[in-house]
Amino acid sequence: MSETEIIHITREALMMVVILAAPGLAVAMLVGLFVGIFQATTQIQEQTLAFVPKIIAVFVTLIIISGWLMKVMAGYTHQLYAQIPNIVR
Repeated sequence: MSETEIIHITREALMMVVILAAPGLAVAMLVGLFVGIFQATTQIQEQTLAFVPKIIAVFVTLIIISGWLMKVMAGYTHQLYAQIPNIVR
C-alpha cells in the first residue's frame, strides 16, 4: 500500500465525515441565528433559550435524514470493502 493510496482513503473518509455532519450543523446554525435574532429583539438573555431549540432541531433533523445517512455510510463501507483486494497485495 503506497502513501498515495493512504492519503486517498483518508481524504475520502474526511469528506464523508463532512458530508454526514453538514445537515445537522447547518440546522444548528440556522436555529441559533433565529434564536439570536429573537433574543436580540426581545432582550431576553436566557442561556437555555439558545441551547434547547438547537438540540431539538438537530435531533429532529437527524431522525428525518437517518435513512439517507445510513445509505451513504453503507455505500462508503461497501466501497472500502471492495477496495481491500487492491490494497492488500
